[in-house]
Amino acid sequence: MVGEYNREIPLVMHIDLNSCFATVEQQSRPRLRGKPVVIVNRATEHTAIVTASYEAKAAGITALMKLRDTRKLAPDVIAIESDPAKYKYVYRKLLAIMQDYSAHVTMKSIDEGVIDFHQSPQAFQQRGLESIGQEIKQRLREEVGCWMRCNIGISTNRFLAKTAASLHKPDGMDIITHENVRMVLSSLKLTELTGIAHRNQARLRSIGIFTTQDFLNASEETLRGVVFKSIDGTKWYKRLRGWEVDDVESVVGRVGRQYVLERFDLTYEEVLERLHHLCESIGWRMRHQGKAARGVYVYAKTRDRGYWHSCRVLPMPFSSNQAIYTLARQLFELAPMDLKEIGVHCYELCDDNSDQLSIFGDELARDASLREATDAINERYGERTIISAHTLRTGIYVSQKIPFGSTRYL
Repeated sequence: MVGEYNREIPLVMHIDLNSCFATVEQQSRPRLRGKPVVIVNRATEHTAIVTASYEAKAAGITALMKLRDTRKLAPDVIAIESDPAKYKYVYRKLLAIMQDYSAHVTMKSIDEGVIDFHQSPQAFQQRGLESIGQEIKQRLREEVGCWMRCNIGISTNRFLAKTAASLHKPDGMDIITHENVRMVLSSLKLTELTGIAHRNQARLRSIGIFTTQDFLNASEETLRGVVFKSIDGTKWYKRLRGWEVDDVESVVGRVGRQYVLERFDLTYEEVLERLHHLCESIGWRMRHQGKAARGVYVYAKTRDRGYWHSCRVLPMPFSSNQAIYTLARQLFELAPMDLKEIGVHCYELCDDNSDQLSIFGDELARDASLREATDAINERYGERTIISAHTLRTGIYVSQKIPFGSTRYL
């Protein structure tokens, strides 16, 4: 029965690389080991911390803290500009290790993934996931590097496996079953549950649910009809009891990039160069997913915290860099000056049926062939191997950032 806790043998494993980007830098540069290291996307005092090593965390440094503020907590902190190529390499090594144990592997982000053992060979299931977890930890050290560590959580669904992986960092491994789930969850705060941020916490508190134990005691009818007022209430009721409700594939809704200008005195043409750079990156990402778009949305933030935006939807889909930039530039003509940040998004996505372009004429067919050839070269040698001459000067500024939350472009 759904109202009962899931009593099956735990066959879901969540793997989370510890302080991934900082640890990768410490692995690649031995002199950084044991020292407070923070990763930033731009080496300026006002930039925000992306992630911190465990040595930096011990000094009280956390993600999103300004670099200048970290020096007050740890004067010897070492700031390293992010190097996505390294993190992608480790991501691919971790993925390869995970795929040795099951065909059902889902990477949730660049530094964490899930292995579902339900359809794995019986030999793996009989070994027990604890044994496999220890083996994965050892392989990570042997095949990537001795400084690499990961947390592993094991349970009957993805939510509880992720929760287990967060219990004892760094380098821990925990199992949540129907026998200890209530005890484990009761030791956590509501906001320590993935998906319960301050907004959902306020919803729960509004009807007297202040602890995770209160959350577990609430009926499905209360969660669905009173707290969440949707099917989400039923999902939470099942999720807390170990039933799987999160094994769904997300759909790409839009593709976009934004950029905080490195200076406030850029000319209009220099801003357009950076806008063009963003459009090229979006075009490559979109085609990498086999998608085309019908809409372009551009926005700009000014130094006085103003926000401007404009958008346009076309009757026919497009996916070339030039088409995206042409539309974005036309929309950007009405943007204000004194800019702080710019951004572009493509939306109204659909499958890119480039093979059908030939019916519209030889010119479009040639454009599609050139785009495919360019993408193939960039795929092999790096995203910006072949670029528009208009963006030649922007590479040192609009660098590729760490792709948090998505692995679609890895």
